[in-house]
Amino acid sequence: MASLLDSVTVTRVFSLPITSSISPASTVPSISARRISPVPEFRGLKASRRSLVSQSASLGENLRSRFARGGRIVCEAQDTTAAAVEVPNLSDSEWQTQVLESDVPVLVEFWAPWCGPCRMIHPIVDQLAKDFAGKFKFYKINTDESPNTANRYGIRSVPTVIIFKDGEKKDSIIGAVPKETLEKTIERFLVE
Repeated sequence: MASLLDSVTVTRVFSLPITSSISPASTVPSISARRISPVPEFRGLKASRRSLVSQSASLGENLRSRFARGGRIVCEAQDTTAAAVEVPNLSDSEWQTQVLESDVPVLVEFWAPWCGPCRMIHPIVDQLAKDFAGKFKFYKINTDESPNTANRYGIRSVPTVIIFKDGEKKDSIIGAVPKETLEKTIERFLVE
């Protein structure tokens, strides 16, 4: 995802007319009289001024007026995959050994590639896997590729998160929920 965002460029264009025939008695402020501040820096976004300088110099325009009419915002997204733990995908054949016979509690996220809320909850589950490493096991199961397991547990909506302990289903959460909700559920099964 970060590699896709690295190449996105958004051009800003203001459609205000520039006229030099505004009378001094007019109440409409002149565009050239407005104070134009630089675009604030945001994490992951950067105003590309280098291209503006070369465009302005070649056209003989004032840099300030060129920046006001059209600049470029370039996304410089950071690669966030290194900070997260990759939660492994399971198949129907691995279900028995990885989940039901596990000696620690297991959180399983049932998901599908076409599901938007599933993509929202993936980073949360990845972060929780990092936070609770060694205390809990985390897996994802694609319901399109492993329909038998999804049918066995009555999965009708994705994402669905189910917690297993001692081979038994203990709790389930349907839908994309906040991280705090999942944390509280996990902590409840760590105490037992």
